Amino acid sequence: MDALILLGTLFLLVGLGVPVAYSLGAAAIVGAFWIDIPLEAVMLKISDGVNKFSLLAIPFFVLAGAIMAEGGMARRLVALALVFVGFIRGGLSLANILASSFFGCISGSSVADTSSIGSVMIPQMVKAGYPRVFATNVTIAGSVQAILIPPSHNAVIYSLALGGSVSIAHLFVAGMLPGLLLGASLITLCLITARRENYPKG
Repeated sequence: MDALILLGTLFLLVGLGVPVAYSLGAAAIVGAFWIDIPLEAVMLKISDGVNKFSLLAIPFFVLAGAIMAEGGMARRLVALALVFVGFIRGGLSLANILASSFFGCISGSSVADTSSIGSVMIPQMVKAGYPRVFATNVTIAGSVQAILIPPSHNAVIYSLALGGSVSIAHLFVAGMLPGLLLGASLITLCLITARRENYPKG
């Protein structure tokens, strides 16, 4: 019955259009009242959950990504990527993926990656003759690498959710190979698509 009250309150609030974050909080408070947990104890558990020194990494990664996006670092990363793959057919799409990899290694944020690399690469790709849908999809798919490649926000959050029983450094090391495999898969797919659709070089 306790779980039913908790979940019922959550689904009711979500159904009424209350934002999910507020619905979760309100459902937790209603559930606590239902099983006679004092409100002070609920607030203490909430503050304990966010009172983690490691959580400071996340806003600082986001800040670093915003500074890099405004400071023109995205354009420099794109120029670096073009040096490596610009001469290949579909080179702009490959440069998009490589620049996302570089940016993800620095910021650890997929959102910062998408906004900074996308604002540079999507107009360039459209101007060069790529379809806008393809350019957008390559940017979105490439930015997912930032979730895997260290320093990743998700690795920090996952470690904290487990109570620190898994080391953040170990999670960073574990994310390297999957991140590189994702990038290689995207590059292979872009090469095949560029050859089939006869996309331009450079």
